[in-house]
Amino acid sequence: MRRLEGRRAIVTGGGAGIGEAIATRFAEEGARVVVADVDADAAARVAEGLEGDGHLSHEADVTDEGGVEELVRRAVSEWGGLDVMVNNAGVGVAATAPGTSVEDYYRVMDVCVKGTILGMKYAIPAIRDSGGGSVTNMSSIAALVGLPDRAVYSAAKGAILSLTRASAIDHIEEGVRVNCICPGTVDTPWVARITAGYSDPEEARERMKARQPHGRLVGPEEIAAMAAYLASDEAASVVGAAMVVDGGMTAR
Repeated sequence: MRRLEGRRAIVTGGGAGIGEAIATRFAEEGARVVVADVDADAAARVAEGLEGDGHLSHEADVTDEGGVEELVRRAVSEWGGLDVMVNNAGVGVAATAPGTSVEDYYRVMDVCVKGTILGMKYAIPAIRDSGGGSVTNMSSIAALVGLPDRAVYSAAKGAILSLTRASAIDHIEEGVRVNCICPGTVDTPWVARITAGYSDPEEARERMKARQPHGRLVGPEEIAAMAAYLASDEAASVVGAAMVVDGGMTAR
Protein backbone atom coordinates (compact mmCIF):
# COMPACT_ATOMS: atom_id res chain seq x y z
CA MET A 1 0.00 0.00 0.00
CA ARG A 2 1.01 3.61 -0.62
CA ARG A 3 -1.40 5.32 1.78
CA LEU A 4 1.15 7.99 2.73
CA GLU A 5 2.26 9.01 -0.74
CA GLY A 6 3.66 12.54 -0.59
CA ARG A 7 3.22 12.94 3.15
CA ARG A 8 5.94 14.70 5.12
CA ALA A 9 6.63 13.10 8.50
CA ILE A 10 8.85 13.38 11.56
CA VAL A 11 9.53 10.37 13.77
CA THR A 12 11.33 11.02 17.05
CA GLY A 13 13.31 8.23 18.62
CA GLY A 14 13.66 6.97 15.07
CA GLY A 15 17.13 5.50 15.44
CA ALA A 16 16.07 2.11 16.79
CA GLY A 17 13.19 -0.10 17.89
CA ILE A 18 9.65 1.14 17.35
CA GLY A 19 10.79 4.43 15.87
CA GLU A 20 12.94 2.72 13.26
CA ALA A 21 10.06 0.40 12.36
CA ILE A 22 7.69 3.37 11.98
CA ALA A 23 10.14 5.30 9.79
CA THR A 24 10.61 2.21 7.65
CA ARG A 25 6.88 1.61 7.25
CA PHE A 26 6.17 5.27 6.47
CA ALA A 27 8.80 5.28 3.74
CA GLU A 28 7.41 2.06 2.28
CA GLU A 29 4.01 3.73 2.12
CA GLY A 30 5.36 6.73 0.23
CA ALA A 31 6.15 9.29 2.93
CA ARG A 32 9.28 11.39 3.25
CA VAL A 33 10.62 11.01 6.77
CA VAL A 34 12.83 12.97 9.12
CA VAL A 35 14.41 10.35 11.35
CA ALA A 36 15.12 12.23 14.59
CA ASP A 37 17.12 10.77 17.43
CA VAL A 38 19.47 11.86 20.19
CA ASP A 39 21.94 9.42 18.60
CA ALA A 40 22.92 11.15 15.36
CA ASP A 41 24.69 8.08 13.94
CA ALA A 42 21.65 5.87 14.53
CA ALA A 43 19.36 8.42 12.91
CA ALA A 44 21.63 8.66 9.88
CA ARG A 45 21.84 4.88 9.54
CA VAL A 46 18.07 4.50 9.54
CA ALA A 47 17.46 7.42 7.15
CA GLU A 48 20.03 6.12 4.68
CA GLY A 49 18.35 2.72 4.60
CA LEU A 50 14.81 3.93 3.93
CA GLU A 51 13.02 3.16 0.71
CA GLY A 52 12.69 6.09 -1.67
CA ASP A 53 14.33 9.50 -1.77
CA GLY A 54 14.25 12.73 0.17
CA HIS A 55 14.55 11.38 3.69
CA LEU A 56 16.46 13.29 6.35
CA SER A 57 18.22 12.49 9.61
CA HIS A 58 18.35 14.95 12.45
CA GLU A 59 20.05 14.86 15.83
CA ALA A 60 17.48 15.97 18.39
CA ASP A 61 17.07 15.85 22.14
CA VAL A 62 13.31 16.02 22.67
CA THR A 63 13.76 17.59 26.11
CA ASP A 64 15.43 20.65 24.53
CA GLU A 65 12.82 23.15 23.36
CA GLY A 66 15.16 24.90 20.94
CA GLY A 67 16.18 21.58 19.46
CA VAL A 68 12.61 20.47 18.88
CA GLU A 69 11.70 23.81 17.35
CA GLU A 70 14.67 23.48 14.99
CA LEU A 71 13.65 19.91 14.09
CA VAL A 72 10.21 21.03 12.97
CA ARG A 73 11.59 24.15 11.29
CA ARG A 74 13.99 22.03 9.25
CA ALA A 75 11.23 19.75 7.97
CA VAL A 76 9.12 22.73 6.96
CA SER A 77 12.09 24.46 5.35
CA GLU A 78 13.18 21.38 3.40
CA TRP A 79 9.73 20.26 2.28
CA GLY A 80 7.50 23.32 2.51
CA GLY A 81 5.34 21.89 5.25
CA LEU A 82 4.62 19.02 7.63
CA ASP A 83 1.79 16.48 7.59
CA VAL A 84 2.63 13.90 10.25
CA MET A 85 4.36 13.97 13.64
CA VAL A 86 5.12 10.83 15.63
CA ASN A 87 6.25 11.57 19.18
CA ASN A 88 7.87 8.23 19.84
CA ALA A 89 11.02 9.06 21.83
CA GLY A 90 10.89 7.66 25.35
CA VAL A 91 12.80 6.07 28.18
CA GLY A 92 11.83 3.95 31.16
CA VAL A 93 13.12 2.50 34.40
CA ALA A 94 12.18 -0.68 36.25
CA ALA A 95 11.32 0.41 39.78
CA THR A 96 8.54 0.85 42.30
CA ALA A 97 7.71 4.35 43.56
CA PRO A 98 9.89 3.97 46.70
CA GLY A 99 12.66 2.53 44.56
CA THR A 100 12.65 5.34 41.98
CA SER A 101 15.39 7.93 42.36
CA VAL A 102 14.54 11.59 41.86
CA GLU A 103 17.02 11.64 38.98
CA ASP A 104 15.23 8.76 37.23
CA TYR A 105 11.86 10.42 37.84
CA TYR A 106 12.93 13.61 36.11
CA ARG A 107 14.65 11.75 33.27
CA VAL A 108 11.59 9.64 32.44
CA MET A 109 9.13 12.50 32.79
CA ASP A 110 11.33 14.88 30.78
CA VAL A 111 11.85 12.56 27.83
CA CYS A 112 8.37 11.03 27.72
CA VAL A 113 6.08 13.86 28.82
CA LYS A 114 8.02 17.05 28.15
CA GLY A 115 9.27 15.59 24.87
CA THR A 116 5.72 14.84 23.77
CA ILE A 117 4.47 18.29 24.76
CA LEU A 118 7.31 19.99 22.89
CA GLY A 119 6.71 17.84 19.84
CA MET A 120 3.05 18.87 19.78
CA LYS A 121 3.86 22.50 20.60
CA TYR A 122 5.89 22.95 17.42
CA ALA A 123 4.44 20.30 15.09
CA ILE A 124 0.75 21.10 15.49
CA PRO A 125 0.99 24.67 14.15
CA ALA A 126 3.16 23.45 11.27
CA ILE A 127 0.66 20.70 10.40
CA ARG A 128 -2.26 23.12 10.69
CA ASP A 129 -0.54 25.61 8.39
CA SER A 130 0.16 22.79 5.90
CA GLY A 131 -3.55 22.02 5.56
CA GLY A 132 -4.01 19.51 8.36
CA GLY A 133 -2.72 16.07 9.24
CA SER A 134 -1.92 13.74 12.08
CA VAL A 135 -0.03 13.58 15.37
CA THR A 136 0.58 10.20 16.99
CA ASN A 137 1.98 9.97 20.51
CA MET A 138 3.47 6.83 22.01
CA SER A 139 1.70 5.86 25.22
CA SER A 140 1.63 2.30 26.62
CA ILE A 141 -0.63 -0.25 28.23
CA ALA A 142 1.13 0.95 31.39
CA ALA A 143 -1.29 3.88 31.13
CA LEU A 144 -4.24 1.47 31.29
CA VAL A 145 -3.35 -1.33 33.72
CA GLY A 146 -1.04 -1.79 36.66
CA LEU A 147 2.36 -3.25 35.80
CA PRO A 148 4.89 -4.30 38.45
CA ASP A 149 8.08 -2.25 38.80
CA ARG A 150 7.00 0.46 36.37
CA ALA A 151 5.78 3.27 38.66
CA VAL A 152 7.21 6.40 37.04
CA TYR A 153 7.03 4.92 33.55
CA SER A 154 3.31 4.27 34.09
CA ALA A 155 2.85 7.83 35.34
CA ALA A 156 4.56 9.23 32.25
CA LYS A 157 2.60 7.11 29.81
CA GLY A 158 -0.65 7.94 31.61
CA ALA A 159 0.17 11.60 31.19
CA ILE A 160 0.73 11.07 27.46
CA LEU A 161 -2.68 9.42 27.14
CA SER A 162 -4.36 12.37 28.88
CA LEU A 163 -2.37 14.88 26.81
CA THR A 164 -3.46 13.10 23.66
CA ARG A 165 -7.15 13.29 24.46
CA ALA A 166 -7.00 16.93 25.55
CA SER A 167 -5.01 17.92 22.47
CA ALA A 168 -7.32 15.99 20.17
CA ILE A 169 -10.22 18.16 21.28
CA ASP A 170 -8.16 21.34 21.17
CA HIS A 171 -7.00 20.89 17.58
CA ILE A 172 -9.51 18.83 15.60
CA GLU A 173 -11.22 21.97 14.28
CA GLU A 174 -7.81 23.02 12.92
CA GLY A 175 -7.64 19.82 10.88
CA VAL A 176 -5.09 18.11 13.15
CA ARG A 177 -5.97 14.65 14.43
CA VAL A 178 -4.17 13.64 17.64
CA ASN A 179 -4.11 10.00 18.75
CA CYS A 180 -1.85 7.67 20.68
CA ILE A 181 -0.75 4.06 20.54
CA CYS A 182 -0.64 1.88 23.65
CA PRO A 183 1.75 -1.00 22.91
CA GLY A 184 2.16 -4.04 25.06
CA THR A 185 5.71 -5.28 25.61
CA VAL A 186 7.50 -4.80 22.30
CA ASP A 187 10.63 -6.68 21.26
CA THR A 188 13.05 -3.74 21.14
CA PRO A 189 16.45 -2.86 22.64
CA TRP A 190 14.50 -1.23 25.51
CA VAL A 191 13.45 -4.70 26.72
CA ALA A 192 17.09 -5.76 26.91
CA ARG A 193 17.99 -2.66 28.92
CA ILE A 194 15.13 -3.20 31.35
CA THR A 195 15.75 -6.92 31.87
CA ALA A 196 19.48 -6.31 32.35
CA GLY A 197 18.63 -4.84 35.74
CA TYR A 198 17.22 -8.13 37.02
CA SER A 199 19.24 -10.96 38.58
CA ASP A 200 18.09 -13.31 35.80
CA PRO A 201 17.51 -11.25 32.62
CA GLU A 202 16.29 -14.21 30.57
CA GLU A 203 13.73 -15.15 33.21
CA ALA A 204 12.52 -11.53 33.26
CA ARG A 205 12.15 -11.60 29.48
CA GLU A 206 10.16 -14.84 29.64
CA ARG A 207 7.84 -13.30 32.23
CA MET A 208 7.24 -10.38 29.88
CA LYS A 209 6.31 -12.79 27.10
CA ALA A 210 4.09 -14.92 29.32
CA ARG A 211 1.94 -12.02 30.54
CA GLN A 212 0.69 -11.39 26.99
CA PRO A 213 -2.08 -13.86 26.08
CA HIS A 214 -0.74 -14.49 22.58
CA GLY A 215 2.44 -15.76 24.22
CA ARG A 216 5.08 -13.57 22.64
CA LEU A 217 6.43 -10.05 22.57
CA VAL A 218 4.78 -7.62 20.16
CA GLY A 219 6.82 -6.96 17.03
CA PRO A 220 7.87 -3.34 16.38
CA GLU A 221 6.52 -3.70 12.85
CA GLU A 222 3.07 -4.30 14.36
CA ILE A 223 3.22 -0.93 16.11
CA ALA A 224 4.44 0.62 12.86
CA ALA A 225 1.41 -0.75 11.04
CA MET A 226 -0.87 1.02 13.51
CA ALA A 227 1.13 4.24 13.17
CA ALA A 228 0.77 4.11 9.39
CA TYR A 229 -2.98 3.62 9.70
CA LEU A 230 -3.32 6.59 12.07
CA ALA A 231 -1.35 8.80 9.68
CA SER A 232 -3.49 7.79 6.71
CA ASP A 233 -6.84 9.07 5.42
CA GLU A 234 -8.39 5.76 6.47
CA ALA A 235 -8.24 7.06 10.04
CA ALA A 236 -10.06 10.32 9.25
CA SER A 237 -12.59 9.74 12.04
CA VAL A 238 -10.08 8.45 14.58
CA VAL A 239 -9.62 11.35 16.98
CA GLY A 240 -8.32 11.20 20.56
CA ALA A 241 -8.07 7.41 20.43
CA ALA A 242 -5.78 5.12 22.39
CA MET A 243 -5.03 2.27 20.02
CA VAL A 244 -4.06 -0.83 22.00
CA VAL A 245 -1.64 -3.31 20.39
CA ASP A 246 -0.78 -5.72 23.18
CA GLY A 247 -1.56 -9.31 22.27
CA GLY A 248 -4.59 -9.28 24.55
CA MET A 249 -2.92 -8.27 27.77
CA THR A 250 -5.43 -5.57 28.72
CA ALA A 251 -8.33 -7.89 27.86
CA ARG A 252 -7.60 -10.04 30.91
